[in-house]
Amino acid sequence: MDERKTETREEKRRRRRSRGALLKRFLRGSKRYFAVCILFGLLLTLFDMVTPQIVRLAVDAVIGEDTGELSPALAALLKWMGGAGALGEKIWPAALLTVGAGLSAALCRYLSRVFGARAGETLVKTMRDELYDHIQRLPWSWHMENATGDIIQRCTSDVDAIRNFLQQNFVALFNTAALITMAVWCMAAMDATLSLVAVAFIPLVVTYSVVFHNRSSKHFLECDENEGVLSTIAQENLTGVRVVRAFGRESYERDRFEAQNQVYTNAWMKLCRMLALFWAAGDLSSGLQNMIMLLLCTVRCVNGDFTTGEFVAFLSYNAMLVWPVRQLGRIISQMSRAGVSMDRLSYILDSEPEEDDPEAVEAPMTGDIVFEDVSFGYGEGDEVLSHVSFTIPAGSSFGILGATGSGKSSLLHLLCRLYRPSSGRITVGGTDIAKMPAAWLRSQIGVVLQEPFLFSRTIGENIGVCGASAEEIRAAAVTACVDGDIRSFPKGYDTLVGERGVTLSGGQKQRVAMARMLSKKTPILVFDDSLSAVDTETDGKIRQALRRDLGERTTILVSHRITTLMDCDNILVLEQGRVAESGSSRELYEKGGIYRRVYDMQMSLGMGEEEEA
Repeated sequence: MDERKTETREEKRRRRRSRGALLKRFLRGSKRYFAVCILFGLLLTLFDMVTPQIVRLAVDAVIGEDTGELSPALAALLKWMGGAGALGEKIWPAALLTVGAGLSAALCRYLSRVFGARAGETLVKTMRDELYDHIQRLPWSWHMENATGDIIQRCTSDVDAIRNFLQQNFVALFNTAALITMAVWCMAAMDATLSLVAVAFIPLVVTYSVVFHNRSSKHFLECDENEGVLSTIAQENLTGVRVVRAFGRESYERDRFEAQNQVYTNAWMKLCRMLALFWAAGDLSSGLQNMIMLLLCTVRCVNGDFTTGEFVAFLSYNAMLVWPVRQLGRIISQMSRAGVSMDRLSYILDSEPEEDDPEAVEAPMTGDIVFEDVSFGYGEGDEVLSHVSFTIPAGSSFGILGATGSGKSSLLHLLCRLYRPSSGRITVGGTDIAKMPAAWLRSQIGVVLQEPFLFSRTIGENIGVCGASAEEIRAAAVTACVDGDIRSFPKGYDTLVGERGVTLSGGQKQRVAMARMLSKKTPILVFDDSLSAVDTETDGKIRQALRRDLGERTTILVSHRITTLMDCDNILVLEQGRVAESGSSRELYEKGGIYRRVYDMQMSLGMGEEEEA
């Protein structure tokens, strides 16, 4: 399943350009911190380079060896310390310089890490803000196609992977390049031939690092994808924990999680074996380089070509060179993980957000709602709605009845413009809703779903989430016939409902959600089978309260329960995505069609006498 193998050169270039553009976008606001971090890193490297030269002069001066021809900078440094003779008698100037260089290096290291941390956290905030804002604007269909757990994994693990690479490895790239350059320059000043031998190992490390980078990308992608699946399973299980326990499926869900966790673990073990091979190769190459340089430097020193101070300094620079070269290989290898994470975030940010028509207008929503020859299907599947036409007069109550899968909820999704019709149009007051801003349209439609979602807040905060006052919250709760239930709780409206409202019964959750919708005071109200968990008596009280308090607002009720729809001004009966019948309850009953059959069946079974769950 390795898609990268089939990529053309143009596709690879396009992917690299996409990563570059995304990186530039993420670095907005943190570039200056990265720049300061890199600056102090370069100063740190400079101070690290000075110390071996001080040690070199001090060793040669103490032993009494001729320092030979020195560069102007080293000659000036030796003169400042009093010359070779004075330094041989008094070592304190060299010690003082060494301590000064060490303290300066420590300060630069501290400041580099402080600004690096500031840069990394600013970068993470920018990425999270960008992703969250973009996800909020993505269409409903995108959310239906992508698992919540995978989206969360991309916004957490992949964001951290990019942050770690830029904060640790990207900044280290500049320091590593500077350290390698300065170390080689200092070594070449002492012995050009030996410095070439030391440098010869760099291409070897870079080569196997690039090979590893190319081969590890698919393994990082496999690990990330499997982590996304694992996150999805955990998210679904925790969200549906009551269902899992109600059906005694704990063992099944545990086995399912463990199976995916094993797949994820195996993917990482495969990658870890590759990483182990990579670092073992690095240890071998660096060990060989150190051994060879020690032997050659020893020969040079024995033959009199090196002073003892030069021997110590050259090996110090070589030790400095080995780790940066390995660090360069690590940076190249970590680039694979960061690249995969960039691609996964690009998938989110490259997804087209919901766009309004350029000429969209905030038209009044108090007119008639008209469905004109509307057809709709999800994706490439069969049509869910086929040539549906009807009118909902402004200020009327409108019921929708139909079997499961008849398209009732799809009508409401289209009205809220969560989806767009494949043909036909929907108008309110004569204006096509496609010509209205989506935010405006939805702000004018209040919706209560069959399975309402409550936030982990107090009941009062859930009802007044759109900014309702305490009086408006109370009035909405009274209309929804939930005020008495709420006041019976010890903390009343300050009662925490728990995650997803688990502390409330099904009927209470539906009525709290209904109160939340009523507090918005929108001109159009939609009840999507939102009284299914309410007993018949409470159902009747709610309908009476709605007739009393809603005034001239347009009300749409979707229900399987005839008693819920009987008082509606008009009722639409759907069958397999088509309009089967339409009219008042009395008219439909007299026709003797689908409505009559459902009516007779429910009344004969005593529907409506069930108790609230």
